[in-house]
Amino acid sequence: MTLASVMPQARAHDAEVIVVSDGGDAATARMAGAQGAALISLDRHSGANAARNAGVAVSAGELVVFVDDDIEAQPGWLEALLRAAAQRADRDVFGGPIAARLEGGGPRACGREAAPITTLDGGPTDREIEFVWSANMAIRRRALERVGGFDETIHGRGEEEEWEQRYKAAGGRVEYVAAARVEHRRVAADATVGALSRAAYALGRTARRNDVRTGRRPTLPAELRTLGGCVWHTGRRRCANGIVMAAHSLGRVRETLAEGRS
Repeated sequence: MTLASVMPQARAHDAEVIVVSDGGDAATARMAGAQGAALISLDRHSGANAARNAGVAVSAGELVVFVDDDIEAQPGWLEALLRAAAQRADRDVFGGPIAARLEGGGPRACGREAAPITTLDGGPTDREIEFVWSANMAIRRRALERVGGFDETIHGRGEEEEWEQRYKAAGGRVEYVAAARVEHRRVAADATVGALSRAAYALGRTARRNDVRTGRRPTLPAELRTLGGCVWHTGRRRCANGIVMAAHSLGRVRETLAEGRS
């Protein structure tokens, strides 16, 4: 789905497409070959930031566009990013809306919480924004050369954010491009409460590690209060999304307890 939505737009703008396989697998190789994309395979599983750095190293364009393997680019997505880059010479980082698409409907939600996967909605007009996310992000090569690569020691939460913080500390600005829209997709099997909760638990652990790294870690009582709030929300609102939120919070608590034993 990702390559099928990206390749026609790339061909229309004579853009190269590079697929980085983190650890390498035959299915990814077949998919890249069938779509006519170049393939880079890492020898072992090294994480998203290592994959991003590998893709940058072999790419040739002045603007490097990043997407994740579970998005579907909407019509006009690439054209909008290219147009924004051409018009805003004072910006080196661009990104657009990321909308959740949970096939099969996903868990029952009460509507009081965000979707249980990464989204971004900066509104209907282009504007400066604090961060954009790697599922839909473009960076000028000059910024990558000036700031350096992505930190390969960071896994999960904080991966691209750490790079953007370095970029902004050096005076860089981030542009939100409203027309550059992608959908962040979960097939029905990955949109169940169980599957989303397992992913949220793992992300919660990395989110806590990122807070420790940045010096923003809440206390254990604060983490437990958040977990209790998620449990209350689940029961009070009869909201299955609350289970996913509780799993994320439980991952944070588990990581906090692990800190105390280290």
